[in-house]
Amino acid sequence: MWKPSDRIQWQSHAPAASAAAADSPLFRPVTVNRFALKTRSWYPAVVSWRASEDGHVTPSTLAWYRRIAMGRPGAIVVEAAGIRDIPSGPLLRLSHDRYVAGMAELVATIRQASGGETKVFVQLIDFLNIRRRPEPDRFLTRFLVITDRHRALLGETDDTIIRDRLKNMSRAELETILDLREREALDYGARERITDVHLPWIKDLPDVLPDLFANAALRARDAGFDGVELHYAHAYTMASFLSALNTRGDGWGQTREGRVRLAEAVLDSVRDRVGPDYPVGCRLLAEECIAGGSTVEDAAWFSGRLAARGLDFLSLSRGGKFEDALQPRVGEAAYPYTGPSGYECIPHAISDSFGPFGRNAKASRFIRAQLRSAGFDTPVICAGGVHTVEMAETMLADGTSDVVASARQFMADPDWLLKARAGRADSMRVCKYTNYCEGLDQKHKAVTCRLWDRTALNSPDTRLCADGKRRLEAPV
Repeated sequence: MWKPSDRIQWQSHAPAASAAAADSPLFRPVTVNRFALKTRSWYPAVVSWRASEDGHVTPSTLAWYRRIAMGRPGAIVVEAAGIRDIPSGPLLRLSHDRYVAGMAELVATIRQASGGETKVFVQLIDFLNIRRRPEPDRFLTRFLVITDRHRALLGETDDTIIRDRLKNMSRAELETILDLREREALDYGARERITDVHLPWIKDLPDVLPDLFANAALRARDAGFDGVELHYAHAYTMASFLSALNTRGDGWGQTREGRVRLAEAVLDSVRDRVGPDYPVGCRLLAEECIAGGSTVEDAAWFSGRLAARGLDFLSLSRGGKFEDALQPRVGEAAYPYTGPSGYECIPHAISDSFGPFGRNAKASRFIRAQLRSAGFDTPVICAGGVHTVEMAETMLADGTSDVVASARQFMADPDWLLKARAGRADSMRVCKYTNYCEGLDQKHKAVTCRLWDRTALNSPDTRLCADGKRRLEAPV
């Protein structure tokens, strides 16, 4: 796995026993445009891999969110739900009306477990096709499309003979025959890009996606969610349109104005469908953190454009791109959180001299300041390495954000805010940033935390993974 060149082992900051009085910024109620939070804490969407294979809410999904809700964060953003009615594995979906009942049960479960204190949002996502890295012989025999270019280079017209010759070539010889995308498909697995406009379904994305997002958002409203978060971040479709690497020449790329058009069209379509009073926010990259990618200045400009169209909140992340992901093993798909940009998104204990804590704060503070200077009061939510109350309070006090988001610390100890508020910070389980949870996510296994998933496995009512080796929810 990629590690920063300056390898430093960082330790989590154990909070003092006297942390956080009840009137501290983190525990002070705040009104955020169309909704009010009891605390300025936010559990951002993390895929738990507990849905059924056909995308339905399961008892395991309910139990996972029930346990987090017991810690009473200001809001929970339920993990990414797909907007297309296609097979997507154990990923939640809002791509059809048949998913509404299960999502409604999930909303009710969170509300009951939090005593009604936690607002419930759901993240809506679209993604393009990506294939697993193939066996070389299988790729050359089955997946590679033989073209006239191959025929001309090899002086051969029989495709069967061409495939046999390719299979017997050295790597150096293959590189003279295969183009860049073909070599990528061989080494990493084929991956669609939003710039593949020769493919009709890619060319038509700007015509198709606004309605898909809007329909999913309407289902979320019908299920009782307090609002939706449009996924405009990381390695997925909407972020790819916003990216500085978007070279589409059809008016949906190249310039900032072209790149933001689809984000605006989706927001407008969602707003038209759910009405003016339903909260609609987005997850946005403060920086792409890849060569030639979008910068914090780009993100601030996009934020202003979206705020002008009535965006209700802006949740900022960073990195997490396919462009610099590590090569996967044969039979596995590329994972966008393995390279340098992936580290920026999900930093870990082995870090550079800056460390894993609060890596997104500077960029978030800049974007928020730019919004305020332009006259927008759109709430900014910052995620990335937030794992103590003291850190969260500093971010609220210095203008980094209006709300703080923390995923891994909530997974390590869903009760950490309750403990801090009660003066019991010394009993918190503090995230160690080993990214054990990320490793499970990469393999699409039920996400748990190593600080508790081998604890009290034989206790009554403890739910275990299929192999019986891990508990599925944090102990109460």
